[in-house]
Amino acid sequence: MRRGMEMGAVIVAATLVACAANPPQAVVTPEPAVTATAQTLVATDDHRSAQITLRYARTFSVEYHDHYKLVTVLKPWRDAQVTFRYVLVQRGTQARADVGDAQVIEVPVNRVIAVNTTHLPYLDRLGLTDKLVGVGEANRINTPSVVEAIKAGKLPEVGRNAEVNVERAIELQPDMVTVLGLGNPEKDNYPALMKAGLKVVLIADFMEATPLGRAEWIKFMALFFNREAMAEKLFDEVALRYEKMAAIARNVPQKPAVFMGFDNDGKWYMPGGQSYQARYLADAGANYLWADDQSSGRIPLSLEAVFDRAADADVWVNQSQSWTKLEQVLGADERYAKFAAVKQGNMYNNNARLNPTGGNDYNESGHANPDVVLADLIKIFHPELLPNHELVYYHRLK
Repeated sequence: MRRGMEMGAVIVAATLVACAANPPQAVVTPEPAVTATAQTLVATDDHRSAQITLRYARTFSVEYHDHYKLVTVLKPWRDAQVTFRYVLVQRGTQARADVGDAQVIEVPVNRVIAVNTTHLPYLDRLGLTDKLVGVGEANRINTPSVVEAIKAGKLPEVGRNAEVNVERAIELQPDMVTVLGLGNPEKDNYPALMKAGLKVVLIADFMEATPLGRAEWIKFMALFFNREAMAEKLFDEVALRYEKMAAIARNVPQKPAVFMGFDNDGKWYMPGGQSYQARYLADAGANYLWADDQSSGRIPLSLEAVFDRAADADVWVNQSQSWTKLEQVLGADERYAKFAAVKQGNMYNNNARLNPTGGNDYNESGHANPDVVLADLIKIFHPELLPNHELVYYHRLK
């Protein structure tokens, strides 16, 4: 009886995931009825009453004051010794005098450049892609509303990383430019953009240790547009679907042994046991063979060291983004054929949704839709729990 109740709960959760998808592209978007409700909330949003509550995110914070919000990016990159602060001042009011090193940005923002593709799904879900005036690299983008604007010639490129075109960015007159920081002077673009007088906002969602923590950065984006109520509603729906499925899958009695990554020029970077990738596997009911590791970063290993632990593993996931067929795996290194997961054909990669130039939608909309990613993984490890789910971001290498 208990097993039947659990199975029913997971199937209900899976149905919620399926209802959120938008075939044939399988990009998760709100149902029309949900959008209408959220838009109504936006129309009545007040920056003093519609406030976000953080449940999973740990790398940013917000303080609400009378006519401004103080937003802090607490961990912009690994081992960072700095924070970034933003004073979001409501239009028509005055900024406080003692802002220190914080950037002052008037909200709601009307013009934004998103340098990195991972920021686009947040804008899309919040109905804000019409605020975009520029993007980083157009050929890597998958978000349908942004792709349409690019095809229509409405969104120029400014480049990314250290190759960002600062002059072009200035010409577009953005109210803010969203970037990510790496703590690497040779690759980071935020210093040059800030030096040019632009309002530069660092998005550090990739520093979160959990999938839901990363997805909760939709609330961070919403702060700059006074769309907190919409963000709260959208995220709560994602979190509910995720937690319903995880509550069942993570407690299954039989868990397949799983490993990740691939050998890259003699180094196999295995995600640490405290990484968000490891959390996905735990929540999907898998036995991650490096779960005992206490780091959240990547562990550099040799292929031999991986083979010693994972030779008999049941499933291998998240390999090279260039691999879409099994023959490519064997062509890269014949030693891969010795893994049981390869022999049994249990290799699944998260690159099922590549655009014509190789942009991977898993690294775009996938991070904003962890419930769908989790459903994929549960389907791989425990297909009986989600009999009606079709893989979205993952596919089996054949």
